[in-house]
Amino acid sequence: MSDEKKILGKDEIEKIISELSETIFKDIEDPDQFAIVGIHTRGVELADRIRKEIEKLAGREIKHGTLDISFYRDDLTTRGKLPVLKETLIEFNINKKNILIVDDVLFSGRTTKAALETLTTFGRPFSIKLFVLVDRGGRELPIQPDYCGFKVETAHENQVKVKLSSTDKVEDAVYIVSGK
Repeated sequence: MSDEKKILGKDEIEKIISELSETIFKDIEDPDQFAIVGIHTRGVELADRIRKEIEKLAGREIKHGTLDISFYRDDLTTRGKLPVLKETLIEFNINKKNILIVDDVLFSGRTTKAALETLTTFGRPFSIKLFVLVDRGGRELPIQPDYCGFKVETAHENQVKVKLSSTDKVEDAVYIVSGK
């Protein structure tokens, strides 16, 4: 039997997006050399929200794209099921750009590693930074977020579930799911 505990609600998520978007904007030296790329699935929605906030602050459009990391995962053979393929869409030259990769949850670091590998098949950015809504600890690789909305330590057997209105058709929230 599993137990679900809500750790973030809609208002907290909105506040994180707003505040960290301002921080990210302040860190951008040249908006023309900056782009945001979301990792499917919920990273794409979060990236879109951040991009819209930064566009308001910058007064201009920000380059953006999406990443499907399915074929770059190093655990494909151990996952037990074939991945559902989504679209990788990078319609700009990433060379010498400052890229922000956006994901919902950071755990082992393997998704981020796969995203880095996927992204760099398109070229060589000047820099790559990482935004995550939730960092749940438990790293297996030396990967840390540059921008983190919420940090929580969880047991390895637990899950952190992010639910977003546009993706899941429910109110935005983040849950820790424990038990079996």
